[in-house]
Amino acid sequence: MKLSAQEEYGLRCLLHVARCGEGPTIPEISMAEGLSEPYVAKLMRVLRIGGFVKSARGQVGGYVLARPADQIIVSDTLDVLGGRLFESNFCERHAGNEQTCNHSVDCAVRSLWRAIQGAVDDVASKLTLRDLLSHEQQVTSLVKGKF
Repeated sequence: MKLSAQEEYGLRCLLHVARCGEGPTIPEISMAEGLSEPYVAKLMRVLRIGGFVKSARGQVGGYVLARPADQIIVSDTLDVLGGRLFESNFCERHAGNEQTCNHSVDCAVRSLWRAIQGAVDDVASKLTLRDLLSHEQQVTSLVKGKF
């Protein structure tokens, strides 16, 4: 199982904006995160449309969080950036050459994906962007403490 690059880099860009607080621009975020400017622009557009950042144009322009970091839930951010691992239409999308999956009535694999999605939801829905602004050891302790 993999998280997409869009989820990883989008979350990193959002964290950079939260850390900076002074309205970093696309070139500044790009340089700080080692990403191309067009890719950062795409990610910031997704985050803006998703309601996580606000942008300002002009000489003093840049990006700021649309709401406080402790009100931005990690699972909401991941949903906007890439969607969920398992969604209700999963079986229809993976039916092979058929219109409905051959295993749509009794599927052990669906149970696995549902359980994995539940575990991801349990962790990501209890963490905020503010939690992720801590150092790695603190976040690890926080995650272990919540579960």
